[in-house]
Amino acid sequence: MALQDHSIGMFQVWDYVVFACLFAVSSGIGVFFAVKERKKVSSREFLVGGREMTCGPVALSLTASFMSAVTVIGAPSDVYRFGASYVIFGIAYMFVVILTAELFLPVFYRSGITSTYEFNSSVFKSSQILYTGVVVYAPALALNQVTKFNLWGSIIATGVVCRSFRLKAVVWSDAFQMVVMVVGFLTVLVQGSDRSGGIVTVWKTAQAGDRLKVFDFDPSPLRRHTFWTVTIGGMFTWLGIYGVNQSTIQRCISCRTENHARWALYLNLVGLWMILLCAVVSGLIMYAFYSHCDPWTAGYISAPDQLMPYFVLDILGSFPGLPGLFVACAFSGTLSTVAASINALATVTYEDFVSQCCRDISNRAATWISKALCVVFGVACTSMAVAASSMGAIVQAALSIHGMCGGPMLGLFSLGILFPFINSKGAIGGLMLGTALSFWVGWGAFIHPASPNYTRPLSLSTQNCTPLNTTSAAFTPTPLLLSTPDSSERSVVAESWYSMSYLHYSTMGFLATVIGGLLFTLLTGELCNKCMCANYKTHTFIMGFILSVTG
Repeated sequence: MALQDHSIGMFQVWDYVVFACLFAVSSGIGVFFAVKERKKVSSREFLVGGREMTCGPVALSLTASFMSAVTVIGAPSDVYRFGASYVIFGIAYMFVVILTAELFLPVFYRSGITSTYEFNSSVFKSSQILYTGVVVYAPALALNQVTKFNLWGSIIATGVVCRSFRLKAVVWSDAFQMVVMVVGFLTVLVQGSDRSGGIVTVWKTAQAGDRLKVFDFDPSPLRRHTFWTVTIGGMFTWLGIYGVNQSTIQRCISCRTENHARWALYLNLVGLWMILLCAVVSGLIMYAFYSHCDPWTAGYISAPDQLMPYFVLDILGSFPGLPGLFVACAFSGTLSTVAASINALATVTYEDFVSQCCRDISNRAATWISKALCVVFGVACTSMAVAASSMGAIVQAALSIHGMCGGPMLGLFSLGILFPFINSKGAIGGLMLGTALSFWVGWGAFIHPASPNYTRPLSLSTQNCTPLNTTSAAFTPTPLLLSTPDSSERSVVAESWYSMSYLHYSTMGFLATVIGGLLFTLLTGELCNKCMCANYKTHTFIMGFILSVTG
């Protein structure tokens, strides 16, 4: 087999045109709603769209927010390196959507609250700013790979486009961006499969490379991806994102009725499965294409998350405009996620602090304050992309952040809904315990990454790669080097506690919060007798719980 050349092209004129058109349309949607509804001055209209949305646009918006650059770029790279077990997330998504639609949504929709964190917003704001930094960094890395455009310049441009969107603009721009993302993914799937010799060849190559070993029933919580880790840990991680996360709930409560919101979630589940399948197949096609010359191991790219944009330029470089379409696809997901995150941060801050401190504020002043908060959080989120550049693979970094922060919050809300006798001391104590344990294991794993014995990266080959910066035919394949130290050199804590799968950060935070909340309530001996009344509805339980904590 001939040696594979590492040199690929860069963006052409039509690629820039396609990419610029995306930004123009996305910005135009925000400007359109700003002009159209400039006379609607209430902060409620700005933040939750006046509860006038239908299930279709909201479902597309939810799916688009999931399909950020973390998914478009990070998920195929994960499949490329670790195999197709990533597809098991589809089972986790099903449980997540059912529990969100039937348990959490009715509580928030019927209670009429705008912020799901009216009693504890600091954890949410910290996690959302960290996560949004990862989301902004991911497409900037892709754009830097294919255009050599300044990394920080693209980060700033993303923040500028997103930071002033109102909720309706977020939802409708998401619907447009969802179309762009699907078209971009399908383009890569069709051309990538063709260039790799067809889908049958892709399947055989992936099978030979052990990429199709999906179901591993090892019960160890230390293994990175097994059936149980992805199903259980993935469910708790994504339930923290869907069930009690402000960005998701804010979209749902913008629907006209509770049934519209419920249908939006179930329609979104179909979209999640479609996007997941596209990401997994893209990863397998990419592996088949590079099965004899891995660009990362060979040193053609500096990070695994640059594999997908490198692959796109490799297979679509001869088609003017198509590489631009894919990068637009990655940026579309980012625009969706960042705009929703900034809007959610502004909502939580306004409801929890501004509205409580300034009760007599006019609607016009409230709207301008909400817009100013969007600008402030836009600057904060784009600045956090600096930290994201040192957090490793973007999929694992994003889900680790959600797990560390979302698990304890999920546990706290579950206490209020499922155990209405919990008092404020038990709730606060459980939250502190769950948060402390989650951040301990999360930051510990960041400093002491799990050994290959637990992560199980699959083999990569460079046997047909041409050497860098030389035309010599003599080239020794470079083995995949892992920076993790040998297990014999690691402490017991690093080899066990810090080696826990990143998907179980949320599981552990949830369990610690619930168990700690129950124990602290029993120890303080002050049961919430009012909430013991069997006639109280579930949403009344949580509202009473919220009021008890805010005191």
